[in-house]
Amino acid sequence: MILQDLHKYSQIVIQVHDNPDADAVGSGYALYRYFSSLGKDVRLVYGGRYAVSKSNMKLMISELNIPIEYITELEPPELLLTVDCQYGEGNVQRFEAQNVAMIDHHSTGRTSGENAEIRSHLVSCATICYAMLNDVGFDVNADTDISTALYYGLYMDSNQLSEINHPLDRDMIDFLQYDKMLITRLKYANFSISELETAGIAITHNNYIEKHRTAIVNSEPCDPNILGVIGDFVIQVDSIDVCIIYNECPGGYKLSVRSCTPAVAANELAAFITEGIGNGGGHFTKAGGFISTQAFEQAHPDIPLDRYFFGRMDEYYHGYDIVNYTDERTDLDLLRRYRKRPAVYGYVRSTDIFSEGTECKVRTLEGDVFITTADDIYLMIGLLGEVYPTEKKVFEARYRPTDKPFVKEFEYQPSIINLAESRSSSLIPYAKQCISDVGTEILARPLERFTKVFTRWNYEAYMSGSKGDMLCCAVDDIKDVYVARRSVFDIMYEEVL
Repeated sequence: MILQDLHKYSQIVIQVHDNPDADAVGSGYALYRYFSSLGKDVRLVYGGRYAVSKSNMKLMISELNIPIEYITELEPPELLLTVDCQYGEGNVQRFEAQNVAMIDHHSTGRTSGENAEIRSHLVSCATICYAMLNDVGFDVNADTDISTALYYGLYMDSNQLSEINHPLDRDMIDFLQYDKMLITRLKYANFSISELETAGIAITHNNYIEKHRTAIVNSEPCDPNILGVIGDFVIQVDSIDVCIIYNECPGGYKLSVRSCTPAVAANELAAFITEGIGNGGGHFTKAGGFISTQAFEQAHPDIPLDRYFFGRMDEYYHGYDIVNYTDERTDLDLLRRYRKRPAVYGYVRSTDIFSEGTECKVRTLEGDVFITTADDIYLMIGLLGEVYPTEKKVFEARYRPTDKPFVKEFEYQPSIINLAESRSSSLIPYAKQCISDVGTEILARPLERFTKVFTRWNYEAYMSGSKGDMLCCAVDDIKDVYVARRSVFDIMYEEVL
């Protein structure tokens, strides 16, 4: 669904979930302002048993002049647009409507369709609204109230930005022109005395797995950001390397993950715990996720959640190998020689976009890459939209350039940001096609199980691969080791027989 699909409606009621949080209110308000600018008859409402009472929410609504209404009944509108929730779910009061549409980031088994835009891989509903508003050319920075509402929604639903995972989230952080003083005030209006007590009780009641140096803490229901505060405190204990804090919330369980050991990436662990029953992600040291009650009960009908966590942690710690580039390779007999297939890639000379010597940040789905533009620095665009810099001499040895435009759609169109000017530019308009050199060869073997690979160019973190993915190294340098996803590897390489 795109916002233009809703232009045919004159009367629109935007409904957020009961007990609305910053993400719901910020997202709903941005859409309210958009439809109001089109001359629509718009209301922003919520139902449920109680009106908003949390101090940070009351401050947000007051300071940003958000016209949200608490209602118990509603005349059926022409269009009811549920935001940060899905019509018919248990956390949103049901009102009759002539037509219903939905914008949400929660995983309930529903997929996007004609009247719904569901993006469960994004950390906040504010991110979806930011992208959808940009797509229709609505300037969210034209009014600081709108940009601040969206930023605070992202900030709160990402556990104070610790669960940021998608480039659209990072775009919001870089380009939203929000009221920094108000955000600071909102940050320090976030706790009540009862929530402080909840955090204290949770900290003193933890389950410690000594062999894994891991703590698992079940908190009473509270604002999701308090889970992060608990996690930040627990991870400071000298005998704890990893902690998982979780509690029950509408539709499932919210969890926060912290790690202070290079052997465990918090975002990877969050994804592992929630695999098949929810979603998880974030940063190397801080992450979070959500487990759907419905999905969990279907997958594990006879296991309580605390036992699931203990069992899953055992699987995680006993379920991976480690490959270190400094280690002597003992599996040389298992490595086979592969040749790169001819394929079309994109390439951009870095100085075609910004002048030489410009410090830039290249933004892709895999993360941000920092470069300084130079005549001999090229940016390669891979088959799935991945971007990586390379030197001109390496490019000329491995690829055959053409002058044909490289035009391709990806989930996120890779962009480059001028750090000095905070100015972003898409790479695709500058990209041209190049053909890979079929003579390039590597050594590789399939992984037998989940593996963490510490490479020499990024030793503080690691690359990870699942069973069946390919462990690769250069023919002339077996310490130049890395991981390639099997689906991408099979497209790019063929075995040399």
